[in-house]
This record gives sequence, C-alpha cells and structure tokens, in this order.
Amino acid sequence: MAADVDPLTMPVAASLSKPVTAAEFENLLAPFAPFELHPGLAVGVSGGPDSVALTLLADAWSRARGGRILALIVDHGLRSASPAEAALVAGRLAARGIEARILPWRGVRPASGVQAAARAARHALLEAACREAGIPHLLLAHQREDQAETVFLRRKAGSGPDGLAAMAAVVERRHCRLLRPLLAVPRSRLIATLKAAGESWIEDPSNTDTEFARVRARNDLVGAGGEAVARLAEGARDAGMARERAEERAAKLLARTVSIHPAGFAWLDGAALVRARREDGLRALAALLRCLGGGAYPPQGAALNRLLATLAGGGTGRTLAGCRIGAPGRDGRHLVCRESGRTAPPVATARAGETVWDNRFVAFVADGPDQSLCLGRLGWEGWAQAVAARPELREEATRAIPVAARASLPALWEGERLVAAPHLGFVAPDQGFAPAVRIAFRPRNPLMPAPFRSALPEPLLMESAAKAKFAVV
Repeated sequence: MAADVDPLTMPVAASLSKPVTAAEFENLLAPFAPFELHPGLAVGVSGGPDSVALTLLADAWSRARGGRILALIVDHGLRSASPAEAALVAGRLAARGIEARILPWRGVRPASGVQAAARAARHALLEAACREAGIPHLLLAHQREDQAETVFLRRKAGSGPDGLAAMAAVVERRHCRLLRPLLAVPRSRLIATLKAAGESWIEDPSNTDTEFARVRARNDLVGAGGEAVARLAEGARDAGMARERAEERAAKLLARTVSIHPAGFAWLDGAALVRARREDGLRALAALLRCLGGGAYPPQGAALNRLLATLAGGGTGRTLAGCRIGAPGRDGRHLVCRESGRTAPPVATARAGETVWDNRFVAFVADGPDQSLCLGRLGWEGWAQAVAARPELREEATRAIPVAARASLPALWEGERLVAAPHLGFVAPDQGFAPAVRIAFRPRNPLMPAPFRSALPEPLLMESAAKAKFAVV
C-alpha cells in the first residue's frame, strides 16, 4: 500500500475504490522474486478490466526496470465478435507501446464443458507462447472475487482442505511459471486503476450467462455482500497456508523414502513411509503415483488408503493410478513403475524439436535423415526385437532395469520396427545411423513440485485490517 494510506483509518468503501499504485504493485510482485535484471513478463489478457489493469501495472513495473512485457490475447472463437475484440484490445495496447500477440484457438469445440475446455486451451496457448518468446513469467489476473468464487464452488462440490485453498499464487509449468499477483485485490480497485489511466475494457457476455456455474456463484456472492467475499478469500488464504505446511512435510518425507531412476520408475522405502504421520504418508504416496503415472490429479480416497495399508503390512503388489507397486525386495524397498498397458499411444516425433509422450518423457530429436519415427512404449515386442539383435542385453538390462519396468520404457519406432531404446543403450544395428535423439524423464507432475503458495503481502488485504473498526460495505 502507498505510504500515505493507512487501512486502519480509511473507510473501507473508500479503500475499495482507490486505484492500485505502483508501490502497491511492486509489493504484490515481491513474493515472486527474484526476477531478471531487466525482467520480461508475459500477461494473459482477455480484454476485461482485471487483465487490462494487470497489463498496465506490469508494463509500468517492467519499464521502470529496463524490461518489457508481452500481452498474450487468446481468441477462443466462441463468439462471432471475438476476433474483432481481440484485435481491438491489441490495438489499444499497441497505442500504449505494449507489444501484443493474438493466439487463436484452433480445433473442434466440445459439445459440453466448453468453459473448462476453453480454459485448458488458453493455458496451453499462453504457455507455448511464453516458451517461444523465451519469457519465464506468465502473469494471470485472477483477483479476490475470483478466489472467493472458486472456494464457493468447491465447498458446494464437497472439496477437501486442499481444494479449499483455491488458486495458488505460483504454479510451476514445464516452460514457465504462472504468477497470480492480484489474488488479494478487489475487482473494484482494478476498475478504479483503469479509470485513473483513462483506459477502457471489454465485457464478455458469457460473464453474465447463468448457464455457467461460476456465473451463478458470482451472482450468489454479489447478493451475499462484500463481507462474504472477504471471508471466503481469507478462508482460501488460511487453507493455502495449511496446504503449504503439509506439502513441505510430504516433500521432506519423499526425499527420505523415494529414489527416482532416469528411466521413469522409482524405489520406495515403504516401511519408512508408513512410520510417518498418516496424512503425510498418504500425500507423499499420492504424489509419487501422480508423478510416475502422469495423471492429471493425484489418487485419493479408499484406494489410496488401502495401498498404504498394504505397504504397512509388507503385502504383495498392487496397481493404482496407472502404476504398479511391487512387493518389497531383499532390501525392503518396493519397485514403483508405470503399468505398460496404461501408457499413452505412440506419437510422431517432431523434426528438430520436442515431443512429449505419456505425460512423462520428452524426446529431443535433432534434424537428420528424413525418417518417420514414433515415440511410444518399448513393450515386450520391442524387448524381443532388441535381445534378438543383441543377446547380451538380457544380462545388461537385468542389472540396470527391473523386468517389471522394462515394457513401459520409451522407445523409437519406425512402423513396427524398433529403432532405438535409449535407456537400454540399444540402436538397431541395421539403422545405418544413430538417431540424434535424447529422451529425458520430464514428468508433467514432478515428484516434488514447487510447493503450493498462497501468501501475498498483508497490506493489500485491507478488509482484514479494516474490519477491526469498520463494517465491510
């Protein structure tokens, strides 16, 4: 907050109508430091008041440090007016000297779940644009009311403590990190920021369409008043801080009990895991299975509890979340690997580019002979081809890769012919050249990702400070 403003003496209604100052925005970005000497930021811009205000604030912050921003405007194409609106927003930003890029959403639209699909497509387009531009920071304009709506919807859906933490302030992605610096800022202050700058914005008609659950939740919260929004937002903050502490404990437990192999399987000290606090053991086990299985969400509920009980009893192998958990070996550790029958179908490798397979492996193929290669699982068919060509692999592979983990290894194929299995050190002898390819285990869900972060600078939570003396209006 600016130095001349004291939230304890300023009426709340007045505080909610003040523009966000440059000093406040600097305070909002402080938890995300360090940034580069001349920071480059990308901003997802919808054209609405929240994202346009964020763009102006980020532009001023970056310019003051000799950096730049790139405004990324996703055109979902869901309305006939959206291309013209995207062009209008880009033109307005260009008039302010802000570089803008329009990202059209191609492909077939789903018959249902349109908003969820559009959200997923938007994130994919934004992250790809960040990678192309070489910008590691992607700012998103979710603000206090958005956070309250998320908590409201998740409560209705019966979410647990993690879900009630709502949106994280930082999310690490493969090519960038998503930053949400406005989670504590009311929408009214962002609108005031635009008005002070003489900037206009676009209202998306879908934001008032009660066909969508979030719009209905928004209407319910408007009827409940500002105090309900403040309580929900603060509840998300409290739940987020509890989640941070739980994830830190689980990360320490994983560091003590799990050893990941570069070929995408792991050894688990199940006895040490079950000796830990039950909540931490369940969280750590779910994180391991999500990492190796590539699932969008961690397993939970009765199945996860049964697996932990099996580990406690030293029982035989089980399967869960696309993973196979073996019985303890001589050293007491369990092999945890991908179920070969659950791996993704093969994908064609990009020429001189990057190919992701099974949400776990990334292949980097250098430009070489014109050859159509696919990346997929080795399978027992590939293993048979490999040992037929090089019988010594039986002994070599036994020392390096457990049998249960072998079939799910990544491999390069040309039709039905095995070309290479890098983790076995195998290249087909009749290949004529060694494919210039590197395959790395880069799971979509790292074993120990950046912890959930919800904390933002307290001075922006003006309602929290002011409620001691004033009612929220």
